[in-house]
Amino acid sequence: MQTPDNHQAISACRRCGTCCKKGGPCLHDADRVLVESGIIPLADLWTIRVGEMVNDPIAGTVLSTDDEIIKINGRSNSPTCLYFDDAQNTCEIYMNRPLECRILKCWDTREIELAYHHNRLGRKAVLSSIEGIWDLIETHEIRCSVRRFIQLVRQMKSTPMPETNCQIQEMIAWDREIRQLTIQKSGIDSAILPFLFGRPLTELKIQNS
Repeated sequence: MQTPDNHQAISACRRCGTCCKKGGPCLHDADRVLVESGIIPLADLWTIRVGEMVNDPIAGTVLSTDDEIIKINGRSNSPTCLYFDDAQNTCEIYMNRPLECRILKCWDTREIELAYHHNRLGRKAVLSSIEGIWDLIETHEIRCSVRRFIQLVRQMKSTPMPETNCQIQEMIAWDREIRQLTIQKSGIDSAILPFLFGRPLTELKIQNS
């Protein structure tokens, strides 16, 4: 993250849009009301599951996350936050913007650095009261564990074995089928799948161990 070295040069938001163009924010417990009220619909969110490789701006490196992270979508082929209005250089939900957007100061990032890893909003807080959905997500987490999948892929690269490949293909097939069945059985909009189940296993970024 940027340090407050340039505090003298910048002391207020200049509405340049740079932070918005770097990606949508992670949501925290304080943002739950924005989701439950529909101000930020589920179709505008996606989930980074435990074990995925993510760019941690605080640590300044790519790490395997130990926490579930819910983020606002970026635009197609761009990290720019979905709610950033290029023409006006402003936020379309500014009056109801999430916590990270409210506390981020590019000239002094100390406040967001303290809050970044704490009290993150998880899917369970949003979905646990919806009958059947949370049970489905928990089953998906067991059958399609990101950490287990990455471990198998790395094993396959280092020591190819038919048994390992079979396990990988079974996980990919189950991940694909649960998404299809969720749409068919519940009528849920496919746009909500990235929030419910995160990225398909075939789209995970896997680095060598």
